[in-house]
Amino acid sequence: MDQASFLADIIYGETQPVITPLITNDFTKEIRIVFRAGQSMKAHKTSFPITVMIVQGCIDFRVAEERYELMAGDVVALEGNVMHELNATESSIVRLSLHKADSVARVNGVLKL
Repeated sequence: MDQASFLADIIYGETQPVITPLITNDFTKEIRIVFRAGQSMKAHKTSFPITVMIVQGCIDFRVAEERYELMAGDVVALEGNVMHELNATESSIVRLSLHKADSVARVNGVLKL
């Protein structure tokens, strides 16, 4: 059994979101992304499907030209190759579920865009 908490040991980055892998197993990778208000992940995409859940806070989530205000408890699923962007309108914690073939390194690379 793997166990982790999305709400324990929270660290906020000064200039960019903090990405922390919490669980990796044979079928998924569960990642916590912690945003200060005003921080963002610029437009990007992945070859694999993803699921994004807002654990705490509020995220301005953009998909192509559409904008969605996601609040705590909201969850969205995207197919691969869909351009999206996240902007924290308040301090937020996001759960990102990756396909097992995707990588945490790719997610960290988004911060360098």
